[in-house]
Amino acid sequence: MDKNKGPTLLIMAAGLGSRYGGIKQLDRIGPGGECIMEYSIFDAINAGFEKLVFVIKKSFEKEFSQKISNKWEKFIEIKHVFQEIDDVPKTFQIPFHREKPWGTGHAVLSARKMIHEPFTVINADDFYGPEAFKVIANQLKQKNIPENEHCLVAYQLNNTLSDFGSVSRGVCTVKNNFLTSIIEAMHIIKSGTIIYNETNNEKQILPADTLVSMNFWGFKPSIFEVMVEEFEQFLSSKGNDPKAEFFIAYPLDKGLQNRTFQIKVLKTNEKWMGVTYLDDKEYIKSGVLQKVQAGNYPIQLVDSL
Repeated sequence: MDKNKGPTLLIMAAGLGSRYGGIKQLDRIGPGGECIMEYSIFDAINAGFEKLVFVIKKSFEKEFSQKISNKWEKFIEIKHVFQEIDDVPKTFQIPFHREKPWGTGHAVLSARKMIHEPFTVINADDFYGPEAFKVIANQLKQKNIPENEHCLVAYQLNNTLSDFGSVSRGVCTVKNNFLTSIIEAMHIIKSGTIIYNETNNEKQILPADTLVSMNFWGFKPSIFEVMVEEFEQFLSSKGNDPKAEFFIAYPLDKGLQNRTFQIKVLKTNEKWMGVTYLDDKEYIKSGVLQKVQAGNYPIQLVDSL
């Protein structure tokens, strides 16, 4: 591996968009017709990333290449990997009632044979902001960081909510700039000035400045070994549940508790934008337009590269 080479960006784009009502990753958001992930690609290139790996469904590849990869391959190396339901250990029998792949942790594992350098993981349908890419790129480019030290860009909870429904977030506990735990809160709602997570009809109030994960991770390639082992354990205990998901947070939280690695927390004041619900679309289109009008982005992204 070239120690001076820039990091790789892994974009998870294989989701089915179940709550949104379709494949949302290619929806036009920007005034130049770009989708959300193209702003992440633009920010990543400007931050010094040198390779893109897209995790997609095989059935989605032709359309994806036509709209995304063919456009951006002039500016950065691009690879495709496929997240499929049958990417499991040979000894595991897939339940007949399982309809979709195994979650975000499984999406990352889909790229294990393609990535051998430090890399960042993001969602395709989240807008993260340029500051976040610069912060994590600088961290991943640093030399002499232990192989078992990873990182996370954490956002303030009140900068990550939807006005149109509940969201799930990885709630972080941080000590001395390192993550001590991350717990998935599945039903976070904003009601007036109050933010709470609802579980089994019980409401837990969350401070607005609570640090949360938006799946903006920075990893050394050693993380794949950890995730393979934890995925096998997940399948053994929950593999027969048709809706069980292997979230990225699960193996990471266990590794933190076992002290097998550290995760440095990189904070950002960027405001997250994303399309969780159909009604979010007009909100993010307006937000991106404001950033273009403010001079933060060109109308046509590739024109300025």
